Amino acid sequence: MSPTEVSTDALRQAGDELADATVATLFERGEVGKFNTLMRYVSVAGAPLPDGLPDVAREYLHVTSAAPAWVDWEEMEKARLFFIDNDVHITTALSFASMPACYLVPHVAKLLSTTHGLKYPSKRMAETGQFTVHLMRPDAFEAGGRFVPAAQKVRLLHASIRHHLIRENRWDTAALGVPICQEDMIGGQMFFSMLVLDSLHRLGVHMSTEGAEAYYYAWRVVGAMLGVDQDTVPKDLAEARAFLDGYMLRYMGPSEEGAVLTRQLIDLYEEVVPGTFFDPVVSALIRFLVGDTSADWLQVPRTAWDTVVKAVPHLLGVLETVEDHSPLGAWALDRIGHLTTVFELSSLTRGRVMHYAIPEHLKADFGVASTVPRSRRWTPPAPVLGS
Repeated sequence: MSPTEVSTDALRQAGDELADATVATLFERGEVGKFNTLMRYVSVAGAPLPDGLPDVAREYLHVTSAAPAWVDWEEMEKARLFFIDNDVHITTALSFASMPACYLVPHVAKLLSTTHGLKYPSKRMAETGQFTVHLMRPDAFEAGGRFVPAAQKVRLLHASIRHHLIRENRWDTAALGVPICQEDMIGGQMFFSMLVLDSLHRLGVHMSTEGAEAYYYAWRVVGAMLGVDQDTVPKDLAEARAFLDGYMLRYMGPSEEGAVLTRQLIDLYEEVVPGTFFDPVVSALIRFLVGDTSADWLQVPRTAWDTVVKAVPHLLGVLETVEDHSPLGAWALDRIGHLTTVFELSSLTRGRVMHYAIPEHLKADFGVASTVPRSRRWTPPAPVLGS
């Protein structure tokens, strides 16, 4: 059943039955602290689970320890190569389009500001960046890979947020639906996949249809690992476009929380950018990628760089010409892109490995948590966001 055939009310009232039941049992038995302590350094797939781990957690980790049986591994490899070829562009899109898009949905911005506070925006950005890097490693789903344990913990993290907000009566479920409901989880999946592809297109990055489809497919796999109901998730780019546009038209708008979160995001990246001369580039990139209306809702400041940033697609076009005609140039640019991504992630994490834990309480300062062939160039329909 496609998402267009399921009422939004049904999607808004559905959470994640398996993870929600696991978290509820851990809290009922007072075993959350034990779980967090024992699982803190279980960070690679195939590692033996520690003695004393609560039975309900052990069962959950066993059931969720493998990728869905339907995964096409050739498609996943195409996605990995697509990421390698475009890592710096994808990182830019995630930081300056996907995250601001989350803040454009008032109830999502409210949830984020409620659960991870406004003092530590770097934690969420570091967790997101690290999660994506884990996903796109060649051993992501193999023994020794870090993606599967990260996905298992993030899924429980989402369930714990639902648990706290509902139990503490901090969320209006009648008006807003279940916190981190199925519709919002699918929406998040669209922000990190379809919206990234839209942003790459807006930046002038050359993408093959095969590469774009593979990248979206990889995030379908992510959605499945995070508890998204696969009977309702968009199956291809056309369905994804319809879902994303409908979701944004229903919900996007200005909010105080969205503006504050965006200001925190801008401040964070201005600290990452060396010196102060290029600081306005951060605001200019966000405005360029999400469009003026959305940027105004988020109170993104206008700067003299707004016009300069519009030349980025032309610059990337020149660099792609170098890649197409020089194997050495292509290698150098890919290497520079990789190092840029590593630098950004290390700046956000400050050299630390980010741990995904179940919060025992929600506090004001808690931090939630080879190249694809260039055939059939993909050109998306005009999206709602950024138009």
